[in-house]
Amino acid sequence: MPYEASERYRRIEFAGLLTRFGYEITRQAGSHLRLTSTLKGEHHLTIPRHKPLKVGTLSSIFNDVALHMEMTRDSLVKELFSK
Repeated sequence: MPYEASERYRRIEFAGLLTRFGYEITRQAGSHLRLTSTLKGEHHLTIPRHKPLKVGTLSSIFNDVALHMEMTRDSLVKELFSK
């Protein structure tokens, strides 16, 4: 798989991890994915599709989701990446 295609898959895969918290891809505009969750009230996230995601961007996404879900960032990350 070409690098660009594999990076695109990783973004969609990451968005798929967030389905555990009710997020669904609601639109794709240019180089960004928009996700929406209706758990605990409506919440929108925008995930850039550029490669690679910067650590600060990923950290910000985790913080945003954790705040909305009223949990710590560490517990969110554990839940996202546990099987």
